[in-house]
Amino acid sequence: MTVRHVVDGSRVKTLEDFWQVAGESIGCGGYYFGRNLDAFADCLRGGFGTPDDGDFMIEWRDHEVSRQNLGHHEAARQLEMWLARCHPTNKDHMAARLAEARAGRGPTAFDWLVEIMEEELAGGLLLR
Repeated sequence: MTVRHVVDGSRVKTLEDFWQVAGESIGCGGYYFGRNLDAFADCLRGGFGTPDDGDFMIEWRDHEVSRQNLGHHEAARQLEMWLARCHPTNKDHMAARLAEARAGRGPTAFDWLVEIMEEELAGGLLLR
Protein backbone atom coordinates (compact mmCIF):
# COMPACT_ATOMS: atom_id res chain seq x y z
CA MET A 1 0.00 0.00 0.00
CA THR A 2 1.40 3.38 -1.00
CA VAL A 3 2.13 5.71 1.90
CA ARG A 4 1.05 9.31 1.30
CA HIS A 5 2.93 12.11 3.03
CA VAL A 6 1.15 15.48 3.03
CA VAL A 7 3.11 18.74 2.98
CA ASP A 8 1.07 21.79 4.02
CA GLY A 9 2.27 24.43 1.57
CA SER A 10 0.41 27.20 3.37
CA ARG A 11 3.03 26.92 6.15
CA VAL A 12 6.00 27.24 3.79
CA LYS A 13 7.38 30.79 3.66
CA THR A 14 11.10 29.94 3.37
CA LEU A 15 13.23 26.93 2.55
CA GLU A 16 13.82 26.52 6.28
CA ASP A 17 10.04 26.32 6.74
CA PHE A 18 9.91 23.61 4.09
CA TRP A 19 12.45 21.52 6.02
CA GLN A 20 10.29 21.87 9.15
CA VAL A 21 6.97 21.06 7.44
CA ALA A 22 8.37 18.22 5.32
CA GLY A 23 10.24 16.82 8.32
CA GLU A 24 7.03 16.67 10.32
CA SER A 25 5.23 14.83 7.53
CA ILE A 26 7.93 12.73 5.89
CA GLY A 27 10.78 12.50 8.35
CA CYS A 28 11.11 9.83 10.94
CA GLY A 29 10.12 11.46 14.21
CA GLY A 30 10.65 14.92 12.78
CA TYR A 31 14.04 14.28 11.16
CA TYR A 32 14.68 17.23 8.87
CA PHE A 33 16.94 15.74 6.19
CA GLY A 34 20.00 17.61 7.33
CA ARG A 35 18.20 20.74 6.09
CA ASN A 36 19.79 20.80 2.66
CA LEU A 37 18.88 19.71 -0.86
CA ASP A 38 21.31 16.78 -1.03
CA ALA A 39 20.13 15.35 2.27
CA PHE A 40 16.51 15.73 1.16
CA ALA A 41 17.25 13.76 -2.02
CA ASP A 42 18.94 11.07 0.10
CA CYS A 43 15.88 10.87 2.34
CA LEU A 44 13.57 10.38 -0.62
CA ARG A 45 15.64 7.39 -1.74
CA GLY A 46 14.35 5.57 1.36
CA GLY A 47 15.32 4.70 4.89
CA PHE A 48 15.13 8.10 6.59
CA GLY A 49 11.44 8.12 7.45
CA THR A 50 10.46 6.96 3.98
CA PRO A 51 9.86 3.33 3.02
CA ASP A 52 12.95 1.52 1.75
CA ASP A 53 10.91 0.09 -1.12
CA GLY A 54 10.05 3.60 -2.36
CA ASP A 55 6.32 2.92 -2.12
CA PHE A 56 5.25 6.40 -1.06
CA MET A 57 4.17 9.68 -2.52
CA ILE A 58 4.18 13.31 -1.48
CA GLU A 59 1.04 15.39 -1.73
CA TRP A 60 2.03 19.06 -1.60
CA ARG A 61 -1.16 20.91 -0.67
CA ASP A 62 -1.44 24.66 -1.28
CA HIS A 63 1.68 24.34 -3.42
CA GLU A 64 0.90 27.65 -5.14
CA VAL A 65 1.46 29.45 -1.83
CA SER A 66 4.81 27.69 -1.55
CA ARG A 67 5.62 28.46 -5.19
CA GLN A 68 5.13 32.18 -4.49
CA ASN A 69 7.10 32.15 -1.25
CA LEU A 70 9.92 30.01 -2.64
CA GLY A 71 10.37 32.15 -5.73
CA HIS A 72 13.44 33.97 -7.01
CA HIS A 73 13.70 36.11 -3.87
CA GLU A 74 14.04 32.98 -1.71
CA ALA A 75 16.48 31.41 -4.18
CA ALA A 76 18.59 34.59 -3.96
CA ARG A 77 18.46 34.53 -0.15
CA GLN A 78 19.64 30.91 -0.10
CA LEU A 79 22.33 31.52 -2.71
CA GLU A 80 23.67 34.46 -0.68
CA MET A 81 24.18 32.11 2.26
CA TRP A 82 25.72 29.41 0.08
CA LEU A 83 28.07 31.92 -1.56
CA ALA A 84 29.30 33.03 1.86
CA ARG A 85 30.40 29.51 2.77
CA CYS A 86 31.15 27.78 -0.52
CA HIS A 87 34.59 26.62 -1.58
CA PRO A 88 36.68 29.41 -3.18
CA THR A 89 36.80 27.53 -6.48
CA ASN A 90 32.99 27.62 -6.64
CA LYS A 91 32.51 31.32 -5.78
CA ASP A 92 32.28 32.57 -9.39
CA HIS A 93 29.68 29.96 -10.30
CA MET A 94 27.65 30.65 -7.16
CA ALA A 95 27.86 34.42 -7.71
CA ALA A 96 26.53 33.96 -11.26
CA ARG A 97 23.61 31.88 -9.96
CA LEU A 98 22.91 34.56 -7.36
CA ALA A 99 22.92 37.31 -10.00
CA GLU A 100 20.43 35.32 -12.09
CA ALA A 101 18.10 34.80 -9.13
CA ARG A 102 18.27 38.48 -8.18
CA ALA A 103 17.31 39.32 -11.79
CA GLY A 104 14.29 36.99 -11.53
CA ARG A 105 15.75 34.38 -13.86
CA GLY A 106 16.68 30.76 -13.50
CA PRO A 107 15.23 28.15 -11.18
CA THR A 108 13.54 29.15 -7.95
CA ALA A 109 13.84 27.41 -4.57
CA PHE A 110 10.46 25.82 -5.33
CA ASP A 111 11.87 24.52 -8.62
CA TRP A 112 14.85 22.98 -6.79
CA LEU A 113 12.53 21.01 -4.51
CA VAL A 114 10.17 19.88 -7.25
CA GLU A 115 13.09 18.75 -9.41
CA ILE A 116 14.45 16.61 -6.56
CA MET A 117 11.04 15.08 -5.84
CA GLU A 118 10.38 14.34 -9.51
CA GLU A 119 13.83 12.73 -9.87
CA GLU A 120 13.61 10.63 -6.73
CA LEU A 121 9.87 9.86 -6.79
CA ALA A 122 9.04 9.33 -10.44
CA GLY A 123 5.29 9.92 -10.50
CA GLY A 124 5.18 10.24 -6.73
CA LEU A 125 4.62 13.99 -6.40
CA LEU A 126 1.08 15.34 -6.34
CA LEU A 127 0.77 19.13 -6.44
CA ARG A 128 -2.58 20.33 -5.14
